[in-house]
Amino acid sequence: MTNFAGIFPIVNTTFRDDGSLDLESQTRLVRFLLDSGAHGLGLFGTASEGYTLSSDERLQLMRLILKEVDGRVPVIVSTGHTGTDVAVALSRQAEAEGADALMILPPYFLKPDADGVFEYFRAIDQAVGIPIMVQDAPLMTQVAIGPALLARMARELEHLRYAKIEAPPTAPKITEVRRAAGDDLVLFGGLNGQFLFEELGRGARGTMPGSDLTAVFARLWHSWQAGRHDEARAEFARHLPLIRYELQPGLGVSAMKQNLCEWGIVATTRVRHPTRTLDEIGCEELAALRRTLDLAGVRPPAPPAV
Repeated sequence: MTNFAGIFPIVNTTFRDDGSLDLESQTRLVRFLLDSGAHGLGLFGTASEGYTLSSDERLQLMRLILKEVDGRVPVIVSTGHTGTDVAVALSRQAEAEGADALMILPPYFLKPDADGVFEYFRAIDQAVGIPIMVQDAPLMTQVAIGPALLARMARELEHLRYAKIEAPPTAPKITEVRRAAGDDLVLFGGLNGQFLFEELGRGARGTMPGSDLTAVFARLWHSWQAGRHDEARAEFARHLPLIRYELQPGLGVSAMKQNLCEWGIVATTRVRHPTRTLDEIGCEELAALRRTLDLAGVRPPAPPAV
């Protein structure tokens, strides 16, 4: 199995003003992400507003996006659920539709202990034949997954090969997980890439940010991989105010959609409740950041492979 690496943006879900799916914008967004240098895509994560989608909508979007990608990059589909049996069914469905891997949150309504988390992932592992990525996101789930548990799952579960570490402080946890799991587990960062270089420096293989800054993150990735660390850090520092702005709980998705709409990628900035919408002042703040960064309408081409 070839290990995934690089920038895997979480694909925003696009809506019309009436809240229905906007499939034309969705197709444009996928093309934009591929043109921007994405090494893979993530579906139905937090930035996708996956928590607002019906099962029929998930299936419709998954089929559309997988068809558009057509195998050019790996697609990781989020299939976690509050119930183990449903998570198993969603995981089987994603595999049958052509997903390359699964990203799975632990149950977060009735919060299991370590043994319960293991049994949940074991049930999914036994039901599928594609790689599984654990989404370790305790700020969202309030479920702690310690390094020893991640290492145990990597050793004992055949398909569990990845973990997305979103348990702050993320960089030290990456070190702890690598010590516990060694090469049995490939690690990615998240939280919109805010500690990208600290994570890469400790052994992460990539990150999974939102959709709008894919070209920026792809440039950062290639510069880092080529050993141009000072150059990469300088560019990251320049974009950090916008990355930070998009980390506001509940508002980051709205900010991403504001940018994508401004650039003509998506038709509307519509989000689904309970996702929050930027107010008028917030839109002005975001516009000021775009002007400062000279991002208005600019879609930098993806850098060549190193």
